[in-house]
This record gives sequence, structure tokens and C-alpha cells, in this order.
Amino acid sequence: MSEKQEKGQKIKYLCRVNDLKDKTALVCGASQGIGKAIAAELAKAGATVILVSRSPEKLKAVSEALIKSKGQMHSYYATDFFDLSQTQNIAGEITKNHQIDILVNNAGGPPAGAVSSAKIEAFEQAFTAHLKTAHVFSMACLPHMKNNAWGRIINVISTSVKAPLKNLGVSNTIRGAMGNWSKTLATEVAPFNITVNNILPGATQTKRLENIIAAKAKKADQSLAQITEAMKSQVPMGRFAEPKEVGLVALFLASHMASYVTGINIPVDGGRTPCL
Repeated sequence: MSEKQEKGQKIKYLCRVNDLKDKTALVCGASQGIGKAIAAELAKAGATVILVSRSPEKLKAVSEALIKSKGQMHSYYATDFFDLSQTQNIAGEITKNHQIDILVNNAGGPPAGAVSSAKIEAFEQAFTAHLKTAHVFSMACLPHMKNNAWGRIINVISTSVKAPLKNLGVSNTIRGAMGNWSKTLATEVAPFNITVNNILPGATQTKRLENIIAAKAKKADQSLAQITEAMKSQVPMGRFAEPKEVGLVALFLASHMASYVTGINIPVDGGRTPCL
């Protein structure tokens, strides 16, 4: 076999194991940033993508821009993750109309601030938007996954699952709860050939990162550029991640290549997290 033929076979193999044309994915927080990037990568792999977020206008734009080269019929649903009753209704409506094979739980992080100054309402809101919402969507999608003996649940959390981050008190607390919830779920659903894994993004070029940088600059009375460079200096790779780089990790976890990977955390942080 020539080198060209061998390369061609490898490409065909990778296309096959990444082929999601018969799968339907539900991506939460998909109107921008990491959620939008994950939706784009899953659509490129052939999945039909259901987008969920708060803004119907943004969701419509994202849905229309997704690749449809394999005949996909993408759609979207708007809901406020802070409204649990509304989210429960939307989850029921989605799973009534679609059989979800891949679920991506993703929501914007809580505002920055010290845990010692956090109000109890901040914990309650974050708990609802993150853990309760993830649980609602997961429980709605699991019956089909179990019946089909195949499923992927991917939770986008934070590197604070491994090491708490400064001045993100509420976020650190909720992300830790998400990590333990997902590990417990992974163990319970593994016999059904369903995997549950966590992506832990580091500093990623999103609107949330811009807000964090702005808050730090104001507090330290420094410029945005100074804070940006200081944060990049803490990353061994010397830069922030692009949302697409997180999206590609989600694609791997959703693919057939990750069939024996479950119950783990994958940091996507350029080496910043100080522990294994």
C-alpha cells in the first residue's frame, strides 16, 4: 500500500468514527461562545442540532448558519435557565418532538466575586441555571438513550472543578457540585452504553471572559490590556483558547472514538490548571 493510499484510508476511518449524521444533538447555551462553537462542530460532523438558550433572535441566526450538508433539519427553542418551570416545559417539548442522542449541558457562568460577599440568592440562581437545568435536560433525554443503548452527555463546566479560581466564589461552588453530579450519573448510566463526561474550559475568548477582564481591570485600576497580558502569562501556552478548540473536544466526546471514555474531566486550558 502506498503512503497516499494509507493516508486516504486513515482519513476515511476518521470520517467514519466522527460521522454523526444519524444523531440528534441538543446543545444548551448555544447562542454564543462555547455553546455556539460546539453546535457548529457537531453539525459539521453530520448531527442534527437542537439549540437552546434565552435569545430566540440569536438562536435563529446560529441555526441558519449551521452546516446542513447531510440533510439536517436544525431547530431551536428559547428558555430562561433561571426559570426552572419554563426549562422543564421546554425539555418536555423538545424530547416529545426529537429523540436526543447527544446532550451538551452548558450555561453562562455566575458573576465574579468573593464567596464571602456572595448573597444566598446568587447561589440559588446559579444552582438552578447549572445543576438543576442540567439534571432536567438529562432526565428528559435519558429514556431514549437507554432504549437505544447509546448516548452522550457532555457537561461544559470549568477548571475550577479541579482547582478553585480566585474571585469566582459562587462559580467555584456550583461547578464543584456539577462535577460530582456528573460523575455519579456516569456510573449509573454506563451499563446502558451512555457516557457522561465534563469539559473544563480555561480562559476562552468569549463574552464572559471579556466581562471578567473588565471587572478585574476596574478593581485593580489597570487597563484591559494589562489585565489581559497578566492572565495570558498564567497560561503555559501564552494565549486564550478559541471557542472552536473547546468545540472540537466536545466533538471527540460525542463521537464513536470516545465510546469507552466516561466519568472524566478534560481540561481545555493550555496547561494552566496546576494539577493532573
